[in-house]
Amino acid sequence: MTMGPTAKRDASLERPAVTGKLSDRVYDYVLGQITVGIYPIHSRLPPETRLADQLGVSRPVVREALLRLRDDGVVASRQGAGSFVMRRPVVDLYDYAPLGSIADIQRCFVFRIGVEGEAAALAARDHDSEGLRRIVDAIAALDRVIEDAALGVEEDIAFHRAIAEATGNRFFTATLAAIQSQVAVGITLNRNLSLIQPRDRLLRGQEEHRAVLKAVASRDEAAARHAMRLHIENARKRVFDGG
Repeated sequence: MTMGPTAKRDASLERPAVTGKLSDRVYDYVLGQITVGIYPIHSRLPPETRLADQLGVSRPVVREALLRLRDDGVVASRQGAGSFVMRRPVVDLYDYAPLGSIADIQRCFVFRIGVEGEAAALAARDHDSEGLRRIVDAIAALDRVIEDAALGVEEDIAFHRAIAEATGNRFFTATLAAIQSQVAVGITLNRNLSLIQPRDRLLRGQEEHRAVLKAVASRDEAAARHAMRLHIENARKRVFDGG
């Protein structure tokens, strides 16, 4: 099943493929239907039983997908009335996201908020002059990317890697290396969407990078943690909410 329809793709109902976690695929499908306007904001989603029958899955699978959509603020449940659409993700999301990947992209952002927030705090506490220099160089490389209107995925990844390296703890760098392909998907998606938006969107992301650098350079652990967590959460919102 192709779970990620766009305005350019056929949004007709299909059954989930047999591979992959079914609740992820139902999540992606329903999110896609909301994104292209099949289920408009404030509209009521079909009942769980109907969705289960239409998609060829069990009700618990549908229930799990809807629960995650509620956790993400996309839908809300009303006692005795069902689930209603509360917001609509940006349509451009499905022009760049790999099909069937939306649920995992969301999870990766959440995971990074926890891991990289702590990495930034430790970088503020433990960095040496060489570690700080690598972060400064990464910021400069991103400045050049923005000036050239280039994509800058590698440069963005290099900034986050420099923060992890500045902790002096190899487990942070090893963790980022282990999930680099997943991180790259989220960063690529964010930067692709930013390039088709006003330049201010890229500049906001770069200012968030600078806030992390400032806090690390000042050895302010709490500020560094907050700045990194805020940056990744804002990146998630820019991808899914068009913020």
